[in-house]
Amino acid sequence: MRRALLVAALLLAAPLAGAQTLDKVRKSGSIALGFRPDAVPFSFVGKDNQPEGFSVDLCKRVVRGLARELKLAGLKTVWLPVSGKDRIDQVASGKVDLECGTTTVTLGRQARVDFSLITFLDGGGFLARAGANAPRSLRDAPGIRVGVTAGTTTETALRKLVAENGTGAEVVTVANHVDGVNMLLDGKLAMYAADRTVLIGLAVNAGPDKLQLLDVMFSYEPYALMMRRDADFRLAVNRQLAEVFRGGEIIGLYQSWFGQFGPPPELLRSLYSIQSFQE
Repeated sequence: MRRALLVAALLLAAPLAGAQTLDKVRKSGSIALGFRPDAVPFSFVGKDNQPEGFSVDLCKRVVRGLARELKLAGLKTVWLPVSGKDRIDQVASGKVDLECGTTTVTLGRQARVDFSLITFLDGGGFLARAGANAPRSLRDAPGIRVGVTAGTTTETALRKLVAENGTGAEVVTVANHVDGVNMLLDGKLAMYAADRTVLIGLAVNAGPDKLQLLDVMFSYEPYALMMRRDADFRLAVNRQLAEVFRGGEIIGLYQSWFGQFGPPPELLRSLYSIQSFQE
């Protein structure tokens, strides 16, 4: 009997605990946003030591919309750095209300956290040092050292690729993209793996003619904003994103960060159109 009462109490408490994000924002007058300090051009530390990037701008737009909906003209934004390894824990614990980075939606992750509508499509690739002797793929240099940020879907996909192709490449995990690129430039890694758009930003930041993006894509990465399992908060966030997709704001945001690479791919444009839900 006691056990049955305990189970019932937990079941009743779960929805209440999960529906507290909007109440928390109302009462505190602030919202905690997580960002990746090194995921250029999606989320990084920019001018004046402030977060910048495509995902950061999306979150800022969502917060402006939430402030209007909640009638909180003075809603304060608190930015908290997260890493590939701790971002899910920070969201699940409630320390971060909304994570604005390069987090891929997976079914496994949805067991712990929730996700918004998809905000971007990317895929895993490799950076190598520039030069004629640089490897073009894992098969070019069996047994090479390949770096990847720990705790990412790219790490999972890379380990699967190495196991399946039999090249014997050594997967070396690093704490963040900056460490990975530094090890690559120092010759401690032959290649560094991450999502291709992130790799482009890292290559640009490294300086001209230092790194090259290899013509390889080995995974599919649908990005979304991450939050606690909270249906009311998810709906509030998605209502804002759908408005951004529906009104064409998303194309302007895309062009401001990726315009030098041309217009959005047709698949991405179609995705935004499909997700531009009406009220």
